[in-house]
Order: sequence, then C-alpha cells, then structure tokens
Amino acid sequence: MLVQETLEFDTPGRGSTDITRRVTEVVRAAGMTTGLCNVFLQHTSASLMLCENADPDVRRDLEAFMQRLVPDGDPLFVHTTEGPDDMPAHVRSILTGNSLNVPISDGRLALGTWQGIYLWEHRTSRQARRVTLTIHGE
Repeated sequence: MLVQETLEFDTPGRGSTDITRRVTEVVRAAGMTTGLCNVFLQHTSASLMLCENADPDVRRDLEAFMQRLVPDGDPLFVHTTEGPDDMPAHVRSILTGNSLNVPISDGRLALGTWQGIYLWEHRTSRQARRVTLTIHGE
C-alpha cells in the first residue's frame, strides 16, 4: 500500500519547529502496521532533522553552532538576492538535508524515546513550508 500527503507549516523564522505530531497523525491514519515513512521538505533554505526532543537546549546549541559555521552576511557569498541570510540558508540546508526515512512498526513511527522530527528553518523571516510524506507499507 502507498499513501502520500503534503502538510503545510508556517515557521516563525530561524529555528526549529516540531512536526512529529502531524507526521504521526498521517502515519496512524494510513493504517499500516509495518513500513517506511519518507518525510521530504520541498524547499532549499530549510531542512529536516531527527533530533532530541526532551531538552530544547540541544536545538538552541545546534542553531548556535550553525550560526558560527555559516554566518549571515559572510562576504564569501555572492548570492544575496533575498538578503544576507539567503546563501547561508542554502548552505545550511545542503549540510543538514531535506528528507528523512522513519520506519513504521506496530502502526507507529519507530522513533526512539528522545527523538522528534523537526523542520529547521534557516531564513530569519517567517516562511510557509511544505512537507510531503510518502508512506509505504502493509
């Protein structure tokens, strides 16, 4: 069986948004016992991450690390069409990825105890983002 659904999320700007609950709802509604859920972000300036969900300091520290690694306004970048965070957002997206595969076991996402699925926004302003879920299973 195959199910595909696209979800929409509004981000407040740079930072992470927990999308685990919405992905879980789609997987549950698909009614599959065993399978795989591909989570794909349809954008080039945001990414997805499987991350610790118990302590928000983990995500804050990841953002601080990324800011040090790929700072806004770096004179290295020529592509600044949409502002000083434009090219850094693209680099961050490429470094972190735009898709995840999560197993489905016993009708649920087989996430670890402290794992959550996050949309990681790399632009500084609000954005509308689309995530397509493709669920294969039986």
